[in-house]
Amino acid sequence: MGTQRRIWVCFLCVVSLFGIYLLCLCLRLDIKVYIHRVTQNQSISQRLNDSESLFSGSEPSTPLMGQSPTTTTVGVRPSTKPKPTEPSYIGDSYYSKESPIQNDCAQSIRSRVIQTEFGPRFLDWIPVLQWAKHATPDQYQRLSHYPGANGWGNFDFNTLLSTLPVLNTSANWHMFDDWDLRRNGSRCVRCAVVGNGGILKDSGKGQEIDQHDYVFRTNGAVIQGFEQDVGSRTSHYTFSTNTLRNSMRSYAGLGYRGPPRSNETRYIFLPDHDRDYLLMKAVATNTSVERGPEKSPKPPTYFGENVTVEKLKMYHPDFIRYVRNRFLRARAMQTRFKDIYRPSTGAIMLIAAVHTCDQVSAYGFMTPDYRNFSDHYYDQKYHPVGFFANHDLKMEMALWQQFHQAGLIKLYMRSSVTQNP
Repeated sequence: MGTQRRIWVCFLCVVSLFGIYLLCLCLRLDIKVYIHRVTQNQSISQRLNDSESLFSGSEPSTPLMGQSPTTTTVGVRPSTKPKPTEPSYIGDSYYSKESPIQNDCAQSIRSRVIQTEFGPRFLDWIPVLQWAKHATPDQYQRLSHYPGANGWGNFDFNTLLSTLPVLNTSANWHMFDDWDLRRNGSRCVRCAVVGNGGILKDSGKGQEIDQHDYVFRTNGAVIQGFEQDVGSRTSHYTFSTNTLRNSMRSYAGLGYRGPPRSNETRYIFLPDHDRDYLLMKAVATNTSVERGPEKSPKPPTYFGENVTVEKLKMYHPDFIRYVRNRFLRARAMQTRFKDIYRPSTGAIMLIAAVHTCDQVSAYGFMTPDYRNFSDHYYDQKYHPVGFFANHDLKMEMALWQQFHQAGLIKLYMRSSVTQNP
C-alpha cells in the first residue's frame, strides 16, 4: 500500500503541475489579447483624431453662383455614429466642403428634402466633385482604404499627385460654371437628366427636354436621328473610361460615335480606377495617355481636339460611396460581389443632379413596367433589360419611384404603350 500511495501522490503532483502550466498559458494569452485590443483601440482612436483634424486650403479665385471664397476650415465628418457591426469597407464618413450651395430658389430640392423620408440620408455638405485641392497626403491616406470608385485604393499617391491637380480652375469644382451667364433672371436651376431607356422611344419628349437649363446624359447616348424623343442638347455628359470605351464598341452599329460635342457640353468623369485619372490629365493637357489600355502616341480625341480643362469635371469618390451607402446599399455588398458592385453610371448622374440642381426631371430611367420597353431607345429590335451583379437596377428603379413620390424629381413614366413583341 505504501508504494501504491507514493505512486498516486506522484501522479497527482504531475497532474497538478500540468494544470498550473496550462493556467499560466491561458493567463498569458489573455494578457496578450488585452494588450492587442488596447493597442488597436489606441491606433483607431489616433486615426480618427487624424482624420477629423481640420485643415484649410486655397479656393478658386473666381466665385460663381453667389459663393465666395471662405477660410472656414473643413475636414472629415462622420455622418452618423458608427454601428459596431458596420464593415470597414462601408466608410460612412465623408469630406466636408466649405459650405452648402447657396441660392434663392424657393422650390429648391435642398430646401424640400428635409421634409421627406430622405431628410436623414441627405447631406447638403457632401462634395459632389473633386479637384486639385483634394490631392493631399491626408486625403489619400483616408481614401486609400476604399477601392474602385469608392476611393483611391487602386493606385498610388504619385499617380494622384500627377493627375488630379490639373483640375485647378473654378469651373472644375462648380457643376454649373456658366450659370451666371445663362440664368437670364431665373432663380432656379432646372435640369433634365436623360437615361438611355427604351421608354423614350416614340415619347416625343425631345423639345421638352431641351427647354431645361441643363441636360445631363450618360454612356451610349445616341442623339442623331432620335432628337424628337430625346432632344438634341447635352450640357453634362457622365461616363467612366471603361463605360465610354464599351459604349463605343457596343453601340457603334447603332450610331454612337463617342461623347456629344458642343460648346456647352461639360464632361464628368466617374473614376473607377487610375485609367480615368490618366485619361482626364491627357485630355486636359492635350498630351498622350501615359500608360494603361488607353496609351497612345497622340492625345485622345474622344471629346474633340479643342477641349480645355475648364470643360472637365470629376466626381468625388466620397460622393460615389455616399450614394452607395445612403441610397443604394444593395444586398450584393454582403456577398462575394461586394468589390465589383457600385451604383450605375446613370444612378450617380441622377443623384448628383438631385444634389446640385433646384428642379430635376428624369427621362429614360427604368420604371416598373420596364418589360414593355426595349433596353435602349435606339435598339433596332426588342432587347430585354439585362441584370448583372455590378449594379442593382431594380433597387435603383424603386428609388426613382420614391424620389418621384416625395416630389424630389419628376420621373417620366408611361404604361399605356406596349413595345414587347
